[in-house]
Amino acid sequence: MQEPDDILPDAGDPRLTAANIKSTIVAGLVALARERGISSDGWFAGLRLGPAQFSVDALPYLSYRQAAQVIRRALRSLPGQGHGLVLGARQDIGSFGLLGLAMLTAPDFERALRLGIHYAPITGAMVELALEDVRGGIAVVARTRDRAERELEAFLCEELFVSSLHLCRGLLGPDFVPRRVELAYPAPAYADEYASAFACDVVFGCDRNRVLIDAAWLTSPMPAHNPASAQQVLALCDAQMPGDRSSSEIVAVVERLLLSQLADNPRLVDIAAELHMTERTLRRQLQAAQTSFTALHDRIRNASARRLLAESHLTIAQVGTAVGFKDAREFRRAFKRWSGVAPTALRSPG
Repeated sequence: MQEPDDILPDAGDPRLTAANIKSTIVAGLVALARERGISSDGWFAGLRLGPAQFSVDALPYLSYRQAAQVIRRALRSLPGQGHGLVLGARQDIGSFGLLGLAMLTAPDFERALRLGIHYAPITGAMVELALEDVRGGIAVVARTRDRAERELEAFLCEELFVSSLHLCRGLLGPDFVPRRVELAYPAPAYADEYASAFACDVVFGCDRNRVLIDAAWLTSPMPAHNPASAQQVLALCDAQMPGDRSSSEIVAVVERLLLSQLADNPRLVDIAAELHMTERTLRRQLQAAQTSFTALHDRIRNASARRLLAESHLTIAQVGTAVGFKDAREFRRAFKRWSGVAPTALRSPG
């Protein structure tokens, strides 16, 4: 049975309900549970997700409140403490993907920091970040999206600041240390582990969560600075940034279900049944999200077909079958309607 505070509020804040968070942190917790022989199945109760979906390269996107619910359950079931410190310490510059590469190719550390703050959403960051000038340096400030989310604040700050420390050492070398770490929550029972993790002064009970960095580091050149490469990588980062069209939770769930059974050409009634709701309810919820089942189905089929046409050696008919069409002619007509071109136009040359 779910505990009362497990129930997700019907929040209207789109920052909490838009499914635009890459589930990197959840995947790390699932891996930690697996290593320790602990089942994580119960973490996903009521979310129509499971641990297997967080053990693959293409991680699903969650809303803040979905991710927060999973993390709360994980922290209650995992033995020990300081799990954010553990997850953060496992990361290096490669763990940050495109963002790590963008920072490597920046001209200096200050520019790299500003890129890191701006593009943090593509890494799955669950806190809002900002830079502020301080005497003799600069500070990275972090705050949770939900001001009432005190239960997760320590975990999220641990994971963020320790992983960022390892990222900075990948850019600047192993000698990098912050000037000071300031945290807005009381010192936990394992506070001595913070000192070991950061190798600098750590102060609890402050007004905000922030890491102070001395100005001397800001002019350090980045090891792989290359203007041409930087421009290309930043374009890729821009493409991954959550935009105004971020999916709502119900849209993200329906998209996942459609994608998992695309070849079977699922109908509205099929998806509604899997979600334990009536067709009318599902239709109404999708309308509230300014979309429809048909629009989502076509979008998923179009995207999948385009990928298969460009990246596979399947015939046109086989691609059509893979996205739910029994007749190749129907697929060709539908594809032309979706994209304005025939399927053959997307075939990779050679």
